Parts: sequence; structure tokens; C-alpha cells
Amino acid sequence: MEAYGRDLAAFIGFLSGHLGNDVGLTDLEALRAADFRAYLAARANEDYARTSTARAFSVVRGFFRFLERHGRLANAAIHNVRTPKLPHAVPKALSEAEADVLVGAVDIVAAPEAEAWVIARDTALVTLLYGCGLRLGEALSLTRGSVPTDGVMRVTGKGNKQRVVPVLPAVTEAIAAYLALCPHAGDAATPLFLGTRGGPLNPRIAQGLMQKLRLALGLPETATPHALRHSFATHLLVGGGDLRAIQELLGHASLSTTQRYTEVDGARLQSVHRMAHPRAGR
Repeated sequence: MEAYGRDLAAFIGFLSGHLGNDVGLTDLEALRAADFRAYLAARANEDYARTSTARAFSVVRGFFRFLERHGRLANAAIHNVRTPKLPHAVPKALSEAEADVLVGAVDIVAAPEAEAWVIARDTALVTLLYGCGLRLGEALSLTRGSVPTDGVMRVTGKGNKQRVVPVLPAVTEAIAAYLALCPHAGDAATPLFLGTRGGPLNPRIAQGLMQKLRLALGLPETATPHALRHSFATHLLVGGGDLRAIQELLGHASLSTTQRYTEVDGARLQSVHRMAHPRAGR
């Protein structure tokens, strides 16, 4: 709400200078598309990030919709102005070495009083996120009945769509070690990952664990639970994984979403290409 007020005040402040007078409803209703574009251009000249300007202009649009809805004014010109195009976001992946160290470092950030089963749980969760490329919500929605026994696991993703994910032996072993120590009984419907009181594990616990690991290992702020999913996809791709197969493993509805990973480590991919392409040496 505070950010909304700041963005709106900045827009009105710009208009005061742009129009040369205090701004009233009549002025707002008379604004042309060129006036809105002048506002966007002014922000660009002041080096505001495009994401910041897109948010600010969204606030302005919402303000005009509010005024129109309440019968105060109607300005059709604002509908003819496009929101600034946002920069293409590239997933932030860890390097293979960083991911390997992170998975094995859960015990070093555990509190001195942490129980062995809690450390085993956290290790299993981090291993699963990186080893299978799951979203945090997908991992926390697993039940004990989901525990892989034959090298694969059924995962429910966005839109309640299910997919089958191969499970590495290291993931299976980490989950088995955790369940062997877990003091809370349960059946097939019991959540796989439990909190200390026996209820479903809160996502904030996992996020807090990653924060501790970031600080302990000197990793960037982008090293979040979701970064392990990005790392999974990136490392598969760099290792020669098929893009369509990675799409299936991640549960992406569109191949274009998966294709973002081809931008993550361009230099490494070029190196693989040079070594693998039959005409690379000619």
C-alpha cells in the first residue's frame, strides 16, 4: 500500500511539472497517450528499472480504473499505451560444485540442539529438490505413500497434473534414512516431510534452511529452494539432456518455458557443442 502511494504521488508530481500546474480531475481526463508516454520516457531517463516502471504504470492504470468505476472521469487514452516490456528473466542456477556442496552441508548449519531425525529430514528434502527438480510445494505435498520403491515417483504439479519422475538412488537413500529416524508414526496418507510436532512441514522452514546454507557457504541471495529446481534442469541440459525430456521432468506445459535454461550457461553449452558437433574441428 505504501509503494502504491509512492508510485501514484510520483506520477502526479511528474504531471505537475509536465503540465505546468496543479493537477485536477479535469487535467487527468484530458491526458493524451503522448502525456503517458512522456511519463514513461521520464522514468527511463532517470534510469528506473523496467520492472519498477511496469509496476508504477500498473498503479496508474489501476487509479484511472478506480476513478472511472466511481464515475469521476473516463480517459480512453491510457488504454492505448503499452506497459514497458519486461526484461527476459533467466533462471538463477547454482554451479554443479555449489549444488554438490550444498546438498552435503545441511548438518553444518543445524542448530546444536537439532535432533538427528530433523537433520536427516532436511538433508532428504534438499537432496530431493535438487535430485528430482521438484518445486518446493510439490515436495511438501508428497505423502509417505509417494516414497519411491522402484526408481520412480508420481508427482502432482500445477493444475493438479501428475507426472512420473525418475528418482536417483541418492534421493531414495536420503528419504529412507530420514524415515528410519522420524519419531512420528503415520500411514500412506501422512505427509512425507513433517515438522517437529508431527504436522506438515511449513515451507518457511525450508526457506530458512536455504538461507542458513547461503550464509554458511557464501552463496548468492538467489540460492533459494526454487534455485535447486533450476540447477537440476540446467545441469541436465549442460550434460546433454534432451530438452523435451527435461520439459516432461519439470512438468512444464510449454516447451518455451523449458527453453529458458538454454540461456543459463551459454559458454558451457558452446563448449559442449564444439566438442560434440561432427564439423566442429573443420
